[in-house]
Amino acid sequence: MVGTGIEAFVAGLPKAELHVHHVGSASPAVVAGLAARYEGQTAVPTDPEALAKYFEFTDFAHFIQVYLSVVDLIRDAEDVRTLTYGVAEELGRRNVRYAELTVTPYSSVRRGIPGEAFMEAIEDARKAAEAELGVVLRWCFDIPGEAGLESAEVTERLALDLRPEGLVSFGLGGPEVGVPRPQFQPYFDRARAAGLHSVPHAGEATGPETVWDALRFLGAERIGHGTSSVQDPRLVDYLGEHRIPLEVCPTSNIATRVVERIEDHPIKRMVEAGLFVTVNSDDPPMFGTDIDREYTVAAGLLGLDEGGVAELARQAVRASFLDEAGKRALLGEIDGYLAGWPLRR
Repeated sequence: MVGTGIEAFVAGLPKAELHVHHVGSASPAVVAGLAARYEGQTAVPTDPEALAKYFEFTDFAHFIQVYLSVVDLIRDAEDVRTLTYGVAEELGRRNVRYAELTVTPYSSVRRGIPGEAFMEAIEDARKAAEAELGVVLRWCFDIPGEAGLESAEVTERLALDLRPEGLVSFGLGGPEVGVPRPQFQPYFDRARAAGLHSVPHAGEATGPETVWDALRFLGAERIGHGTSSVQDPRLVDYLGEHRIPLEVCPTSNIATRVVERIEDHPIKRMVEAGLFVTVNSDDPPMFGTDIDREYTVAAGLLGLDEGGVAELARQAVRASFLDEAGKRALLGEIDGYLAGWPLRR
């Protein structure tokens, strides 16, 4: 039974987060402030409390619609910098030491922000976050699948021609239904050839075949969500044999109606099958959650004690693209926190 002991343990636990979206992590205060800046030009509420109602989704398609309305609030480099540093502050409050933020530069560039200015804004915020908050950020540049091959071309160009120092991976997000993964293979091939890791979303709102496509055509090294993977025993065997991490986001799957009830979430089946599971928050303010809550939810679903929760945190570090020295340091911090936990109560 998960109680205040686990919640308190999670709150102080040093963590890494691998599946968390840039715009989707904007705090209600930041979103409301941006909405006020563009009042009369947006449907996004300016009252932080009203945002909770606005962020109630009927299905995955509705989530995308609301998400894009928030994206539309990011209109200049100052907005980008404000958003990015604000996300780092929220991560720091949850003792996240390292995060790979999924960034969709296409959405900002097509709204008129020059690519160079966008890169400068996120990099300035990244460096400030590390120096001032102790939060290390890295970027995954994400193709918004619903925008088609044009968005893939632009994302690839921005990633490879204007490559920011913090960029480590290349992704694919947005709706899965009606957006075949194989068409994006040339863009992933070039990104991988340039040294970027492949981390597409797959198997969230669709079945296991989308995960297979991400593996076969996109060279996926981690799978974003992978919720439906457990439906295919052959896929489970493959993921387990090749130790391909899954970026699992329990509350997100409930909020977008991918899973009906939290009790039905497949994370327990994933772990029992020996899959490499990490726990993440996805778009935390939009889903009324945060990384601490996701760890607590996972602990309840998996029946974990403090040692089990610490191992979940280690899994995220191992699956990350942090350099080896950074991994050793963060793993050591987790081990030290667990060893000292009885004295912290």
